[in-house]
Amino acid sequence: MSLKIGIDVGGTNTDAVVVDSAGKVVAATKSATTPDPFDGIRASLSKVVAEVDQERITQAMLGTTHPANAIIQRRGLQRVGVIRLAAPASRGVRPGVSWPADLLETIMGPAEIVGGGNEFDGSEIAPLDEDAVRRFAARCAGTVAAVAVSAPFSPANHVHELRAAEIIAEELGPDFPVSLSHQVGALGLLERENATVLNSALLGVARDVVNGFQTALAENGLSIDSFLTQNDGTLMTAEETARFPVLTLGSGPTNSMRGACSLAGLSDALVVDVGGTSADIGILVDGFPRESTAAIEVGGVRTNFRMPDLISIGLGGGTVVRGTGRGVTVGPDSVGYRVVSEALVCGGSTLTLSDISTRAGRLTGFGDPASVASLSPSTVDAALAWVDEQIRIIADRMKASRHELPLIAVGGGSHLVPDKVPGVTEVVRPDHHAVANAYGAAIADASGTVDRVFRYEDKGREACLAEARELAVNAAIRSGADPGAVRITSVHEVPLSYVPGQACRVQVKAAGPLKS
Repeated sequence: MSLKIGIDVGGTNTDAVVVDSAGKVVAATKSATTPDPFDGIRASLSKVVAEVDQERITQAMLGTTHPANAIIQRRGLQRVGVIRLAAPASRGVRPGVSWPADLLETIMGPAEIVGGGNEFDGSEIAPLDEDAVRRFAARCAGTVAAVAVSAPFSPANHVHELRAAEIIAEELGPDFPVSLSHQVGALGLLERENATVLNSALLGVARDVVNGFQTALAENGLSIDSFLTQNDGTLMTAEETARFPVLTLGSGPTNSMRGACSLAGLSDALVVDVGGTSADIGILVDGFPRESTAAIEVGGVRTNFRMPDLISIGLGGGTVVRGTGRGVTVGPDSVGYRVVSEALVCGGSTLTLSDISTRAGRLTGFGDPASVASLSPSTVDAALAWVDEQIRIIADRMKASRHELPLIAVGGGSHLVPDKVPGVTEVVRPDHHAVANAYGAAIADASGTVDRVFRYEDKGREACLAEARELAVNAAIRSGADPGAVRITSVHEVPLSYVPGQACRVQVKAAGPLKS
């Protein structure tokens, strides 16, 4: 049987698993995430590869927080030129409106709104002003590292964006990086434009991630196909990641939820993933994370990605505990990946929730339990009472109804989750729950999506839906899915009653296992 490697880089630990073609875990490990995350990747990778026949390994998948952290920390971002093909429409709202001032100053280069763009039905707002595009490209020469191009309704008609990219290539060279909004985001001009600008700013970070991952594989003698997980829990090739890094921003929690679903054998459940720094809770519906209906903000920038509906709190194995007895306070700060050296049970001097959990008997096999034998029962009880209440609160908030569901506890800090939580039927801790995120990456499918406005009066509803399904399936196949195993996982129709022609926004997603 062939083998696949799944790796997930968290704030505290970097996890790795090897999974066979039947979905069975044959090797798993956790390594501390270091200031240079690639050290953790190399360490975890070398450990699991040493436990299996590496000749059988055919694919490797990585889930990483690199791009998200780069935006949040304002680190490693490139300067971007931004051109919107929409005049005379949309002039009242400039690119970058409502962005945080520090991020805008870091990223935003020349920005222009020029003639062009299309309506929802593909008709032109105005002809593309090619001369204005050339002048804009000249302004960008030597001042920016990439250009972001956006236009209204470009997912439905992207001719103007493609022509603008050709002109920019003529002026700045064929290898100059250009991000086109119809390839990055869904309908919604400003949010899609924001995502495209962020994508351009992350291209340098993406190159480092892809090169680092492939170098780590090569150092372990692996010359195999490599993939990264994206926001919806499916895969994109390393080459695609280098072009569209913004699509990986929400991959971590999604990996955990998909991994939890498969490991526990449950399709409808709450999932809480507790790491060293934070805990995320979401809900599975028919085996997939319930998606958020609210706009997603990344580093203070509003986008329109479809990401899991999550609640996150500062609760993890490395969370710092202060005080004693009833005066105890927990967090929100954490020692993070340094828990392996700073926790009391590891010979350090900081009281953490891992120490509390060890003293209470929830956590075993970590450090020296004798180091926390002197902790007072009142301190332990007070800290755990706070933890249990926080888990109860977020589980209750995540449920959409009074109907009780099981709660799947995963992650390296899942020992903090009590065995009984009010409002849930049971707490499930599946085998290999500590590496559910890496397992979710290893078993992820390839996918394709379509988000377009169709006029049902032109061809009829069924013909339009059939076209959307076909486009989504073809997109999944281009992403590496096995053509014989692609399935439609979701179809959403949103009638646009204020638009003539029985217009309807259609969103279709297709997914399937990677082609061997």
